[in-house]
Parts: sequence; C-alpha cells; structure tokens
Amino acid sequence: MDSNVTELENFWNILQTMDPVWSATVLLLPCVVVLTAGCFYLYSFIMGLLSKTSVRNKVVVLTDALSGLGKECAGVFHRGGARLILCGKNWEKLEELADELASASDPTVTFPSKLVLLDFGDMDSLPEVTSEILECYGCLDVLIFNSGMKVKAPAQSVSLEMDKLLMDNNYFGPATLAKGLLPSMISRRTGHLLLVSSIQGKLTVPFRSAYAASKHAVQAFFDCLRAEMEEYGISVSTINTTFISGSASSSNAGASRSIWSLLYTKKPLGVSPDEATTEIVKTLSSRRKEVVVAPSLPKVALYTRSFFPDLFFAVVAAGVKSAAVAENM
Repeated sequence: MDSNVTELENFWNILQTMDPVWSATVLLLPCVVVLTAGCFYLYSFIMGLLSKTSVRNKVVVLTDALSGLGKECAGVFHRGGARLILCGKNWEKLEELADELASASDPTVTFPSKLVLLDFGDMDSLPEVTSEILECYGCLDVLIFNSGMKVKAPAQSVSLEMDKLLMDNNYFGPATLAKGLLPSMISRRTGHLLLVSSIQGKLTVPFRSAYAASKHAVQAFFDCLRAEMEEYGISVSTINTTFISGSASSSNAGASRSIWSLLYTKKPLGVSPDEATTEIVKTLSSRRKEVVVAPSLPKVALYTRSFFPDLFFAVVAAGVKSAAVAENM
C-alpha cells in the first residue's frame, strides 16, 4: 500500500516539474484513448441492435447470397434473427453457406435458412423462382437485390448477346422478380425493397456502355416504383456504391492512375462487404429512399454531371485519351 502511494507521489512530482503542455498531454492522452474505444464500442453495440431490431422475425430474401456482400449480409441478418431465404446459382455452395450460418449461431434464437436457386440470366425460370420464394414462408418482408453482372469493353466490341445478358441480369431479372413478389407485399400493405446498385446508374464511365445502360434502367425502374408503392406503405430504397470489393483487404495496385481512373478503381474508392452491409442495415432501419456510398471524388463527378455537363464530358474524354496514350507508350 505504501509503495503504491509513493509511486503516485513520484508521478505527481514529475508532472509538476514538466512543461504544462506536456503535463496536459500526459493526462489527456489516456482519456482520449478510452473515449475513442468507448465510441467504437457504442457504435458496434448500436449497429448490432439495429441489425436485430430491423430484421428480427422478418422474412428477408437475398438474391445473391454467394457473393462477398451476400455472405456478409447473410451472417448479420441470421444473427439478428431473420428468417432468411438465400438465393444463388449454385446449390452446393448455398448448402455450405447455410451450414456455416447454422454452426456459428444459437439455434434457439435463429432460424434455419431456406434455399432457392436463382439465375437472372435464365428469365424463363423466374415464375418458378417467385413461387418457391413465396412457398418458403407464405410472404416476405424484405427483398434485397444485391446481384449483378459487369462487362468492361469498348461499345463497338460488345455483342448483342452480351448486351441482352447484361440487361437480363441487371434489369429484366430484378424487375421481373420484384413484380412477381410485390402482390404479396401489397396485400399485406408492408414490405421493403432494397436495390444495391452502382453509381454508374447515375453517371457513366468509359468502356462500360452496356453495364451503365443496364444500371440506369434498373435505377429508373426502382425510382418509379418508389412513388407507386407509397400508398401501400411499401418502402423502396437504392444504395449506389462505387465498387464492392471481394474482401476488405482487396486492392488494385496496378490500376491506371489517370484522373478519370480514380472513379472506378477498386481501391481506395471501393467499399468492403462489411461497410456495404452496415449501410444496408442502416437503410432498412431508417427507410431512407436513396443512399450514395462513395468518397468525395465520385460524388463531385456526380454533381458535376448534373450542374456542369460540358465539363463532365470533357473530363471523361480526357480520361479516355490519356488511357489510350498510356497503352501506346
């Protein structure tokens, strides 16, 4: 006991002999560390509550549960007590995911996942898929469209077949599934449709003509649908991101460093699956109509496209020219 008192006295004497600025720093630093840690803990706690309260006991459909974002959402919603319907193109991988979720959770507070094969590239199968989804629980509360297909190529080199495949996966498929499941939501006068899309549904990037066209189409569809569903109490939300990486640690170190390339490089301007999932949880809770998840530069490009289109088009053209020069060097 005496030794502890002596140590405290020695520490206090040292502080008195130090410069006042340094003394204040020594005293405040632990407080700052504790306060920061407390803020992070509080944020994690609140997000955990949001994920549970926004989906507990609700039927949640994920159109692509096998992607990085899909798996992250599945884990968060499963732990939150949702009645999950996991969709994907590969039955074996869906079963593996369901087993992983079951083994990592308490079966007394979670529900076993339902599985449905879904391929938006096969439009003829969608009526059957719609029936299978409704047969799982007889209804649904949340429908999350998180699937998509990408192609990067000059417009003149993309075949008509590829154009159609992109439109099926990114527009016709989601729109058809939404129209097939909406009557169930309308009859109950409740529900939430959430589209995870690309910022290219709002502005265009060179060499992605077909992809951007499909994203513009699905963005317009959900914007119109939002107004139509208002009277039924059904929420329609869109989340536009620059890029969702395969994992939090993925990078694209070899990407072109032209000014325009910064708008579509995977990192540092992309978002990780856990960041995107956080935005989805927040949007489901707040029922925000539209969310843009992007750093400052893409947002500046978005506003520039709206208010200064000539400047935007000039920057786009300059980016294409600089990329062509770099390839020829």
